[in-house]
Amino acid sequence: MDARRAIPAVERLLASEPFRPLLEGSPRALVLRALRDELAAVREALAAGGAAPADTADAAWYAARVEERIARSTEPSLRPVINATGVVLHTNLGRALLAETARAALERVARAYSNLEYSLDSGERGSRYDHCAALLCELTGAEAALVVNNNAAALVLALNTLALGRDAVVSRGELVEIGDSFRISEIMERSGARLVEVGATNRTHRRDYEAALSAETGVLLKVHRSNFRISGFTSDVPLHELAQLGRAHGVPVLNDLGSGLLVDGRSFGLPFEPTPSDALRDGADLVTMSGDKLLGGPQAGIILGRGELITRLRRNPLCRALRVDKLTLAALEATLALYRDPERARREGPPLRMLALEPAELAARARPFAERLRDAGVRATTLAGESAVGGGA
Repeated sequence: MDARRAIPAVERLLASEPFRPLLEGSPRALVLRALRDELAAVREALAAGGAAPADTADAAWYAARVEERIARSTEPSLRPVINATGVVLHTNLGRALLAETARAALERVARAYSNLEYSLDSGERGSRYDHCAALLCELTGAEAALVVNNNAAALVLALNTLALGRDAVVSRGELVEIGDSFRISEIMERSGARLVEVGATNRTHRRDYEAALSAETGVLLKVHRSNFRISGFTSDVPLHELAQLGRAHGVPVLNDLGSGLLVDGRSFGLPFEPTPSDALRDGADLVTMSGDKLLGGPQAGIILGRGELITRLRRNPLCRALRVDKLTLAALEATLALYRDPERARREGPPLRMLALEPAELAARARPFAERLRDAGVRATTLAGESAVGGGA
């Protein structure tokens, strides 16, 4: 006898007592889909010559299997994990953990209407781009600021606004590859700018930029090499010198800082990383950076610089396609507010707090954990090691 004939009908199973709790706890359509998938799997196994399960005709057996399928299909796709990689800003694991104040801001804005695009002062329509802008200017000394959805978007928007159909000049030594195999050169080309490479991989001089300047030059781009180092026989043009050249020829200078940091990392043991304030003081007309890496906020691209240029970026139709929503703005504003007191940012911002931990503190935390594992029968010990910052930093 064909074992598949013993498989109960769908309606019979749904009407059985073992399925009653499933139908009470889940939508009927979800239970029905899971049951049909399970029946199809049983038929496929039997057709392939597999042995018939002992309980193929038992409604309770099917109910248990369907319950497992429902549990798997309804589990959130995005869920918490333990980061045991030693990488603080791990791109695959969500990068920066948000500070408590940022999490509270997310909840506050998510549960109520907000003045996202409404001016409480004038009682008229406002702009989402105003949120965070004043705080960013206060913290960095910029004339104006704009927030978009990530740093790649910030770079695309700036290049598209300043150099659409024109030349964007950049050193060959700064054509970096960022996450997921995306390259600065490809991002530049997608912006509509014409990529003009100058210098060599290891050495670029001021005269290289000067030779590339023409009436078609829209922007001079300097990219901070945050995720690798070139050593040995090297040279590059400092930002302040490139800014002087740009001013002399009426060409704006755009500085992509990448991961971004608002405080001097050397104060807690990190190598020197230029801050946006440094870049603006050195004469950059526009500076771009990420919000979800060393800054410690949500995914965002931050653009700082001259007011006239920021206004042009805001009026670019592409800006709407790259805009951020209220949750990002709420979390970013709360994160930025911590930096009014750099010590508080270091104390309450999870990325900076973790990066500033001394080896002795880490060892004191690790030893009790290893002891608990040993008590549970797991072989465990503590060893000295090194962690990576991550996030392209």
